[in-house]
Amino acid sequence: MVKTENDRQFAFLKPTAILIDGAFFLKRYRCCFDKNHSPDIVAKNMYTMCMKHVQNERLYRILYYDCLPLDIKMKNPINSKEIDFSKTQTAIFRQKFLKELKKLRKVAIRLGFVRHHGGWIITPKKTKELLSGKIKINDLSETDIIINAKQKGVDIKIGLDIASLAYKKLVDKIILISGDSDFVPAAKLARREGIDFVLDPMWQQINDALFEHIDGLNSTCKNPN
Repeated sequence: MVKTENDRQFAFLKPTAILIDGAFFLKRYRCCFDKNHSPDIVAKNMYTMCMKHVQNERLYRILYYDCLPLDIKMKNPINSKEIDFSKTQTAIFRQKFLKELKKLRKVAIRLGFVRHHGGWIITPKKTKELLSGKIKINDLSETDIIINAKQKGVDIKIGLDIASLAYKKLVDKIILISGDSDFVPAAKLARREGIDFVLDPMWQQINDALFEHIDGLNSTCKNPN
């Protein structure tokens, strides 16, 4: 087969990297797709969504950032019921979803960790009702409190990878699937290095500060609105 001039030019183009904030993606997925999808369907739809970004471009890699779920046991202080967090529906789904991602071509997983700060916290909605006097402490149910735990290491990994891709000139374009304005410094750095920086917020409204420091906005999934 004879290569055309367009084929030769395409071969010399630097590829596009796609970076996915996992927690953000899964939260928005429930709005844009079906919240009852199985892990393999979610992985397939994520991959399809990403490939729409690079229909006429070379793909460097899809980098997915997330944390393994908690694997501790604690008693709910409302009803003293012991909960094994490694066996919750959310934890089982996450484990299976990560396994499905490992099967996909050019997908790499970057894991942070979940830090448990001890104790439980009341959900924002119920906190507001408590402070306004609409309910009392004794009115709280077991679902009105959540464990005090947060993701660690995910944002810094995304920022470092953006910087590495930019400084090493490995790609021409970075597509970030997120809606977090914390990535503004990384986006600014990439643009200063000549990288085309595109944000896919999956149709979520984004902060003006983030909008100012990107080169484009493009959501490839179905608009839930």
